[in-house]
Amino acid sequence: MSGYKTDRVSEDIRREIIAIIRELKDPRVRDKMLTVVRVEVSSDVSYAKVYVSALEGIDAAREAVKGLVSATGLIRHELGTRLRLRKTPEIKFIADDSVEKGINLFRKLEASRGEEVDD
Repeated sequence: MSGYKTDRVSEDIRREIIAIIRELKDPRVRDKMLTVVRVEVSSDVSYAKVYVSALEGIDAAREAVKGLVSATGLIRHELGTRLRLRKTPEIKFIADDSVEKGINLFRKLEASRGEEVDD
């Protein structure tokens, strides 16, 4: 599969998984501020790695991934129904701390900006 089509499918999967996560009733998922950072799809669209991050930190993301893993069948079924792909990929959820790192970086930038202004 060409790079463009893989990128398009991964973005479609990302968008739909975000919508499906909002509808889940599992408290491990529902009570968290989750972000799907990126989706990596294999070239034949049979596997998808979904990187999930939480604003509360990596521990909250790991807890949410446990809930998402238990709901993988439902998520995969909904994904196949909504996207009408020839093959619905097997989904693997991975906890990611990129949002937490981004927030920390932003705080450091703000702190350095504040120090420069005071001098």
